Amino acid sequence: MKKTKKTLKKIIKKMPSRWWLIAAAGVVLLLGGGITSLLLSLPSPKKLTTFPYPASTLIMDRHGKVLYEIYAEKNRIPVKLEQIPPYLRQATLAIEDKNFYHHHGFDFRGIFRAFYHIVVHHQLQGGSTITQQLVKNALLTPERTLKRKIKEAFLTIATEIIYSKDQILEMYFNQTPYGGTAWGVQAAAKTYFGKDVSELTLAEAALLAGLPAAPTRYSPFIHPDLAKKRQELVLDKMVENGFISPQDAQKAKEEKLHFVSPQTKILAPHFVFYVKEKLVEKYGQARVETGGLRVKTTLDWDLQQFAQATVATEIAKLKKYHVTNGAALVTNPKTGEILAMVGSKDYFAEDIDGKFNVTTALRQPGSAIKPINYADGLLHRRVTLATVFNDLPTCFIVGGQPKAYCPRNYDGRFRGPVQLRFALGNSLNIPAVKMLAINGLDSFIQTAQKMGIETFTNPQRYGLSLTLGGGEVRMTQMATAFGVFANMGIRRDLTAILEVKDKDGRVLEKKDFSTGKRVLPPEVAYLINHTLLDNNARSAVFGPHSWLVVKNHPEVSVKTGTTNDKRDNWTIGYNPDILVAVWVGNNDNSPMSAVASGTTGASPIWNKIISFALKDKPQKWPPKPQGIVGKTICNETGFLPPPEGCSLRFEYFIKGTEPTQAVPLRRNILIDKDTNQPVQPGEKKENTEWQSHLAVVDLLGTVSCLDCPSSEEKSPAKIFIKDNRKPFPTLAPSSPQTNPL
Repeated sequence: MKKTKKTLKKIIKKMPSRWWLIAAAGVVLLLGGGITSLLLSLPSPKKLTTFPYPASTLIMDRHGKVLYEIYAEKNRIPVKLEQIPPYLRQATLAIEDKNFYHHHGFDFRGIFRAFYHIVVHHQLQGGSTITQQLVKNALLTPERTLKRKIKEAFLTIATEIIYSKDQILEMYFNQTPYGGTAWGVQAAAKTYFGKDVSELTLAEAALLAGLPAAPTRYSPFIHPDLAKKRQELVLDKMVENGFISPQDAQKAKEEKLHFVSPQTKILAPHFVFYVKEKLVEKYGQARVETGGLRVKTTLDWDLQQFAQATVATEIAKLKKYHVTNGAALVTNPKTGEILAMVGSKDYFAEDIDGKFNVTTALRQPGSAIKPINYADGLLHRRVTLATVFNDLPTCFIVGGQPKAYCPRNYDGRFRGPVQLRFALGNSLNIPAVKMLAINGLDSFIQTAQKMGIETFTNPQRYGLSLTLGGGEVRMTQMATAFGVFANMGIRRDLTAILEVKDKDGRVLEKKDFSTGKRVLPPEVAYLINHTLLDNNARSAVFGPHSWLVVKNHPEVSVKTGTTNDKRDNWTIGYNPDILVAVWVGNNDNSPMSAVASGTTGASPIWNKIISFALKDKPQKWPPKPQGIVGKTICNETGFLPPPEGCSLRFEYFIKGTEPTQAVPLRRNILIDKDTNQPVQPGEKKENTEWQSHLAVVDLLGTVSCLDCPSSEEKSPAKIFIKDNRKPFPTLAPSSPQTNPL
């Protein structure tokens, strides 16, 4: 098969131009009698001089409130070709069809390249010229089928015969969608820059020229970052084709573009454009903007209004801490419905590029990713909530990395032996890194992907810092993943659309909520949920009265996250009915000040939004699965109490992993007599002796001495991990959490 593909590629590259026409004719002949009926169904190319009457598309919230009306006819202003600046024509030719004036409607190499991909790879691809695009936009439906491609071919030939090149180009400029309600370049110039097309600068023209390929994706109102990259590509193509000099291109790239605010009334703009992008992917730009669709979305306008106002108000209070933006996402974890989406403090804010939707952007999650790491350990029965991690100064030496990795806790303190419940609740970094070393990156990433973190891919790209937020995620993905916990292990992908009808009332799609995929056992979800709602488990770091406590709703589980460089601050919390994710930071990625402490930046916003969402709802505790059992354990070791006694506490376990043995606190450990501290794995000390002490050893062999004399000289213990990508053995069900020594 591989050899066949290579041979076909070589034939395509070497075929003389005249062969392309012969091959095209051959394909037509092979289709036989079907061509006659197809020709009879073709629209007339004469219709290109008129434009089909469009109907407005309505995007509504879940209760029928109109959020946005897309009505392209209101914003279509024809212009003559001579009114269009030469550099806009050149920019369009450079990015769309550089040989427009030299072919007869087709790029035959592109057509047969597309044919090759259809036959060999079963992928429908373009290779469309400007004439083909005009025919497709103005005369045909957006379906991607071979039959539609054949229709397009015949209409393209007819169009090239009937009209001159300049006429075709003029019709293209007037009948091509440029995004939103802008059909044609004059409407686009007015929509984006508030000026006539004749007044556009080179930089502005390059941006408009890049829009027709994907008007929603490259819209500066929806994805300003992608719009800028596309503009720069257009300028590079203009240089490549000799239309402008490299100096002109560079000057245009550096020019600051000033966009006008959309004049159309729009509610929840980030959400509306998120929905529109989904619609365009399925139905095509033309049908969405002129087809009269009626779209019922998942949005709750009352909740959206409150979330928008809360983000704006709280961000204004944080200005002195160099926090300029915030975002929030509210979902129903049982269904994945998006109930509110606030992509920035204000869509129309120019100081922070408010059109940028942070809820769909890549950001680092900080410690908010830790629950997934611990869930992976619980899933594979490598740990329990009682597993002890010694929170001591620790460096990890991993094969292939030139420097040891020495993480620190947020507050710079170390707390000695800490059981998993309290390590996760207080968001301690050293235990989290140890958990990832035990799991291995392959296992952790596999679990994260199953839960919805699709941006985590090749484990070779990451190190142990991944559990502290060293990989980028999207808020929408984090909501999906945390929704798995809230939904007791069932994954529900986010959805924004409940129903779509055509202009005649026929239902085109209706959301079915009957499907969902189990990606975690309910027991694992329950243990994470119970830990994250346990105010006692987080009080050592966050205090008993933090913003993480929701009045009248103690059943809410919550996790914060702050990146080490203070560029991202998160709070994500949920119960079985509602999930709220909040981020604060700066769009330009500049660091915040000390406000990003985990309980000040995002947490007040989160608390207010989730309190509003739950104000009329009863408490909904996560249901306890039958596979969960409780046990009284030793507070120091996590095992059964030893004969000599210890402080006690109660803990939940997955049935079969509960401790079945007692581990003595007093044991013989090797002591460095110079420091009176335990000799840790990898340390080489000469002046040592075995002594009897109260001590705890964790799964990585790190020793924490509970009664050793304090010493100011504490050098970091180096834990040597030969290959952190190989997980530790699963705990034996008969004797879980066996002491490694």
